[in-house]
Amino acid sequence: MTAAIQVRGLEKSFKKVHVLRGVDFEVERGTVFALLGSNGAGKTTAIRILSTLLKADAGTAVVDGHDVAGRPAEVRQAISLTGQFAAVDDKLSGRENLVLVARLRHQQEPGRIADDLLARFSLTEAAARTVATYSGGMRRRLDIAMSLIGKPSVIFLDEPTTGLDPEARNEVWDTVTQLARGGTTVLLTTQYLEEAERLADRIAILHQGRIIVNGTLSELRRMLPAATKEYVEKQPTLEEVFFAITGDENQKEEARA
Repeated sequence: MTAAIQVRGLEKSFKKVHVLRGVDFEVERGTVFALLGSNGAGKTTAIRILSTLLKADAGTAVVDGHDVAGRPAEVRQAISLTGQFAAVDDKLSGRENLVLVARLRHQQEPGRIADDLLARFSLTEAAARTVATYSGGMRRRLDIAMSLIGKPSVIFLDEPTTGLDPEARNEVWDTVTQLARGGTTVLLTTQYLEEAERLADRIAILHQGRIIVNGTLSELRRMLPAATKEYVEKQPTLEEVFFAITGDENQKEEARA
């Protein structure tokens, strides 16, 4: 399988602060790759370099077969970037946001594209409402839907669930899972361990500017001592308590699926 993203020896400093110190990783096509790390680890810097918004000091990065430094225009045509905050216009309706982006990207039949995406992301009933009335999860789903216009082969999601409540987070997780099933390559940055565990085919941990581990969840688990069996009384998790109180059992089952 050909890698959709190839990164070798990526370095970046801001004045005397070394943010990336020789980062290496690959992302296979049609998979979800999670770049996991705490605040300040360099995740967003890596995304900005891969999306041509920032130049690296050293190293190489190839996205969808195009060198990021040498062919930035081709890279921008192949990718889409969704940042930490939804880039939507609150004064427009959900459909108007999608039509606007489709027109800016010179797509034919922008109305049809908007309607298809609204249906795909379960936003049809809210299509005519202004985005200011949307919940956090709806705004993020609309933001991701907008990023799919033009059918990019690679999508960068930079901490897409930051600040969202548990229900909205589950909505975004379902959306990312659907993208991967449809063959889209997703590079996801996150500081949430559960998010990486739920979504990623491979997980890389970025710490102090370096990738310190990279593998599947099973491979990462094997790095720890074997689990011991203990028989204890099982207490409900906070997630189980939340969904029990809100009464949304269907949402709970979807989150577990």
